[in-house]
Amino acid sequence: MRAADLCTRDWSFLAAKDSYEDARLVLAGVPLDLTSSFRPGSRQGPQAMRSVSDGLEEYSPYLDMDLSDCPFYDGGDLLLPHGNLQLCFKRIEHLCRLLLQDEKLPVFIGGEHLITFPLVKAALDFYPELAVLHFDAHADLRHDYLGEIYSHATVMRRVCELVSPENVYQFGIRSGTREEFAYGGSFTRFYPFEILHGLESSLPELQGRPLYVTVDIDVVDPSFAPGTGAPEPGGVSPRELFRVLDMLRGENVVGCDFVELAPVYDRSGITALLTAKLVREGLLSFSKGLNADHG
Repeated sequence: MRAADLCTRDWSFLAAKDSYEDARLVLAGVPLDLTSSFRPGSRQGPQAMRSVSDGLEEYSPYLDMDLSDCPFYDGGDLLLPHGNLQLCFKRIEHLCRLLLQDEKLPVFIGGEHLITFPLVKAALDFYPELAVLHFDAHADLRHDYLGEIYSHATVMRRVCELVSPENVYQFGIRSGTREEFAYGGSFTRFYPFEILHGLESSLPELQGRPLYVTVDIDVVDPSFAPGTGAPEPGGVSPRELFRVLDMLRGENVVGCDFVELAPVYDRSGITALLTAKLVREGLLSFSKGLNADHG
């Protein structure tokens, strides 16, 4: 089965090409929304990003690059059986495996943050030395949430079990339990409250390693990004996050996701626009690492 057979396409992201075969990067929506603990609605995130993307320019002045320089294919949204979490995991993981087998760089748009677990699980089989870069307001390090071990509140704890905690780099965290902060401070590469200095100090040791990047839009302050399920005051600015994507240009990024956009709380559409712009920057930035020699 082809990756495209697992998805449905209503409309595409700005400047997406028509050919899957010719694309090095593939965008795919994963509208999972089963474990949201505060405000649901992230299943509508992928289509919201696409619908506002036409309001953006194809050219990025941050990177001095254009989407015409970065042929990518938008495969549409993965078909998910809402209500059956384990089957959703299987389909998400299967899609990621197909894309990696086809030597594509997958860019996933969510959907709740729990999608990162099956995506990292798939990527780890292709890249045993994988490191995970996590940008978020929340630590997501609980062992369980209300008795459930699979939740958007536990996703990074499950990722730690896959790749081991020392390979998880967490930036911008400003919310969590005392136990989560203790776990992060003791076991993961934990950089709370800010993102730039921590990433700058981490990049030398990550040089050449395969990287999976996960961005929860609530890492941004809700004054800039109110349309999310668990807004947390005191966040970073969009400009800082654009700078992060610039800093990752040319690194060995092998997969990424942008999650937790919930457009029902985004009355003016500014969060959808911001997330779509971050996707544009990610497509451009991560494409620069495809031709690099990482051994």
